[in-house]
Amino acid sequence: MSISNKTVIIATKNRGKSREIKEILKIDGVKYLDLYDLDFNDRIVEYGRSFEENALIKAAAIFDRYRKPVVADDSGLEVEALNGRPGVYSARYAGENATDRDNNELLLEELLNLPDIDRKARFVCVAVFYYDVNKYDVEKGEVEGYITHNPVGDQGFGYDPIFYLPDLKKTMAELTPEEKNKISHRGKAFRRLKSHIIRYFNER
Repeated sequence: MSISNKTVIIATKNRGKSREIKEILKIDGVKYLDLYDLDFNDRIVEYGRSFEENALIKAAAIFDRYRKPVVADDSGLEVEALNGRPGVYSARYAGENATDRDNNELLLEELLNLPDIDRKARFVCVAVFYYDVNKYDVEKGEVEGYITHNPVGDQGFGYDPIFYLPDLKKTMAELTPEEKNKISHRGKAFRRLKSHIIRYFNER
């Protein structure tokens, strides 16, 4: 596939995440391709111990392959009662090939019988714009909430059905994509990152 000069690669094969990022990062003249678009099937081992380390591992690997600017993120759920777990292991909490449902069921099982007040959690996203070897910008977004006792809603992905937003009185999975992007951890991080991408192309 031919990649134009104003292309940014999104380092994910998660189509739900890719749609969210493309919507948030809309910039006139800039095209976004994800790893499905590029038919990229190599496995990138995320061995980092923090969200930022994992985001940089992904971004650097994709930049090395295509030599084009890359956006990558690592995000996850931190549950207070579990000392911050699942954290960087959020996507594979119930095992290497776990589904979203597997992860949600394990988490609910671990919190079984805990009262609402003790089910505090937060979504964290660290987003990276990687535009040259060891040259990058980093932004972070967070959103606070509680873990429900049962999944509610059929929008979104990941832990969205069990993450309750007290101000909105809804789970993340009950929000429309537009509503979610306004308040989500990923929305916050990538909106902050957008200014770095604009500046990069303005300086070319």
